Amino acid sequence: MQITRAADYAIRVMIHLAGLPPEARASRGELAKAAECPEQFLSKVLQSLTHAGLVVSHRGNTGGFELSSTRRDASVLEIVEAVEGPVRLNHCLTGPDVCERQKWCPAYSVWAEAQAAMSGVLKRATISALAEEAALTCAVLNCSPAVDGHLGP
Repeated sequence: MQITRAADYAIRVMIHLAGLPPEARASRGELAKAAECPEQFLSKVLQSLTHAGLVVSHRGNTGGFELSSTRRDASVLEIVEAVEGPVRLNHCLTGPDVCERQKWCPAYSVWAEAQAAMSGVLKRATISALAEEAALTCAVLNCSPAVDGHLGP
């Protein structure tokens, strides 16, 4: 399983926004540069993040995007699911009785365990912790993720 580019860009955007001061706004262009993402493609990602209540969109001259004040501790899982929908390793994990083999299939327990492990890791990783880590890394590498858009020097 591999997350899509849209989910990857969403995580990048959220880390960038979480690294800004509260209530600070970033333009779509700034976010595209920070995420190293084409602006047009990023529009769809931002739409999903806004619809999920993770990002607040403002129109006009002072417009832009900001991290919702109540969502600074959003998990990576929440962000990925805002863009991709529910993350499932296998179709049989989407609900009870989805697969006729579910009750006796020896692989089902493997998929369920792997799903629980993956979900647990993604739930524990918060966007604010990742932004903090980016700031610390950039302090060591002498870079600025909020300006440069990446962790390289």
